[in-house]
Amino acid sequence: MSKLHDLELKARIDWIADCLIQHLPGDFVAAVAAIRASLPPALDPALTDDDFGDFIFAPLGEFAVKQGLEFHPDLALDLLEDLTQRFSMEWALRPFLNEHPDKTLTMLERWMHHPSYHVRRLVSEGTRPKLPWGIGIGLTPEHTVALLNQLHADKTRFVTRSVANHLNDISKTDPDLVVSCLRSWASDAHQSQGELDWMTRHALRGLIKAGHPDALGMLGYDPDAEVTATLRAGPDPLQVGQILTLEIDIAGPANLPVMVDYILRLHRPKGAPGRKVFKLKQGKLDANGHLHLRKSQRLQTGLSSYRLHPGPQSVAVQINGCIRAEMAFDVIV
Repeated sequence: MSKLHDLELKARIDWIADCLIQHLPGDFVAAVAAIRASLPPALDPALTDDDFGDFIFAPLGEFAVKQGLEFHPDLALDLLEDLTQRFSMEWALRPFLNEHPDKTLTMLERWMHHPSYHVRRLVSEGTRPKLPWGIGIGLTPEHTVALLNQLHADKTRFVTRSVANHLNDISKTDPDLVVSCLRSWASDAHQSQGELDWMTRHALRGLIKAGHPDALGMLGYDPDAEVTATLRAGPDPLQVGQILTLEIDIAGPANLPVMVDYILRLHRPKGAPGRKVFKLKQGKLDANGHLHLRKSQRLQTGLSSYRLHPGPQSVAVQINGCIRAEMAFDVIV
């Protein structure tokens, strides 16, 4: 216990797993029996959404990796099936995908039809290309989309949220595949329209920020619409810690749906400027084809979301994925 104080969360999980090795039976079959006998009831299977469960069970997944990966992969995967109904096992699953890909994929095919939505979610979450904290895996997007093609129709939000996050991961490397996938699901109509609409918005959030035209079109925003914008920003110069105020007037066709973002292009002492996109408005122009927006934001140092350095900056207005106005300003100390 004394070592835990100096460790971060993931390292604590790993250390507890190492300690379990010293105290559980050396025979993996016996150790699994002891773990299963210690487990509380599974998380409520009647819910339609839930969080991961309790972190205290995470070391048991690492134990399964350390002791079962090489010589007992089948039994270790069976244990992960039990454990993920108490705490999500997506990090523990990934070494098995790397070391025993065929065996693990066969198991995932079975898990997709499991009565527990926690097990079904593990299929999507454990195979995400850019899983936070997760080690890299060798599966291609084409491999995992084949799994998502079935999971997207799940009736549980905990599963469909994972599917949408998985697609958002893929969109960073293959945006066209994501758009094609969502269009195919809309055509198949295996999921309710409301849930598929929610999944589409969630899956395309990265592409929307990037102004991807097909993604915007899927959400009903025309990137080619004839829209103009007038931008006023101040004060200029702006002192670190002061509030930047934006006044934006948009003109275009009456009742046009618009997604308005603003982009800070941030000075970097070395290299290309930084870029941070902020959501501003999803709505429509009025009956006269106008929309007025106002936004205030304090620009300061020490934030985790972006780094501010004194020097020349600029702010741009992005409407339906296209830059429509931009203005430069200086930040001083």
